[in-house]
Amino acid sequence: MGAGPAWVNTRAHFGLGRTKAGGKSRLAPAVRLRPVAPHIKRSVAFLVERKPPLDLIVSTDRGLYCAAGDFHIDPWRPVPRAIITHAHSDHARFGSEVYVCHRDTAPILRKRLGDVTIEPASYGEILTRNGVELSFHPAGHVLGSAQVRVALKGETWVASGDYKLESDGVSPAFEPLRCHAFITESTFGLPIYRWRPQAELFGAIDLWRRENIATGCASLLFAYALGKAQRVLANVDPALGPIVCHGAIEAINALYREAGVVLPPTRLATDPRTASRGENKRDFSRALILAPPSAALSPWLKRFGDYSDALASGWMQVRGNRRRRGLDRGFALSDHADWPGLIAAIEATGAERILVTHGYTETLTRYLREKGLDARALTTAYGDDEDAGDGAPAPEGEA
Repeated sequence: MGAGPAWVNTRAHFGLGRTKAGGKSRLAPAVRLRPVAPHIKRSVAFLVERKPPLDLIVSTDRGLYCAAGDFHIDPWRPVPRAIITHAHSDHARFGSEVYVCHRDTAPILRKRLGDVTIEPASYGEILTRNGVELSFHPAGHVLGSAQVRVALKGETWVASGDYKLESDGVSPAFEPLRCHAFITESTFGLPIYRWRPQAELFGAIDLWRRENIATGCASLLFAYALGKAQRVLANVDPALGPIVCHGAIEAINALYREAGVVLPPTRLATDPRTASRGENKRDFSRALILAPPSAALSPWLKRFGDYSDALASGWMQVRGNRRRRGLDRGFALSDHADWPGLIAAIEATGAERILVTHGYTETLTRYLREKGLDARALTTAYGDDEDAGDGAPAPEGEA
């Protein structure tokens, strides 16, 4: 890992050579996926030109590494240059010298990692080092999430990070990229995981809220603080009652609003405007209360009186997971691709070489090999986040 030549048009710290790519990869395909992702189209057939494979990205003890460009992607140990797909803590860790990410991810990284050096870039903007071209493209996971496209000498690799195909109205929709090798997650890489359309899920959440209002109890919904909570806020009916957020969620809400994402009004539980006063305590019976899963059974919940609780997570697809947690309801809402989504995304790349990270790697790689693809698992340290341990293979990512 020598220092190597400087980036073209050297900038401070990371020294990034930048040229515009019109926001699109030159290999961007036209592909049609399943109806849940109508913004993506499918070509009749696409085969990447066969050539001797070039190991542009390999897994090391520090993270995914591109030796030609001398940078790591989502490293799990400190490195000189960290290319970050998104700001969830299993993909963006403290200690690296320089972080390079999409510009909407930068404020979230600063919030989570503190005073670190960050080089932001736009979607489609090409950064060049040692002849290696690197660019970020929408992953549809959370605000600022990106696939990382790496190209050298006619060889193109894409590292997906975490992604989903259904457009959520909050983060830019997933953009399929043609490539020779595709590094994909497999968090929900089992055929049992098939998501209902987003509109149906939020209709079910609003119905649950109405039922709770009729019985005089609050609606407490656990959702991951970054991404899931804001997706919920943007899609539920704000007219049903006040929306109260845990401090960890409200801090991220502020960053989303600064990025131009429209969210309904929210309040902290300590805000005196939050609820009307009963005889001795506040009445939250009409409120939707959003909290991270870590707040379950904490003293913070005691202020709300009677409530019905639920979790928004892909793991709720398996009913036993809800029962083990002792929840009243579970909504299978995930910011990861389900089984059909994983297969559709992989097919859209046209790649014949597939490297599978965190999740049900064995199941997905076996299926892909049966389809004639060169597929194998990569060992990574991703997935140790949110509600990973309950109902998920180990390790797993935020759901």
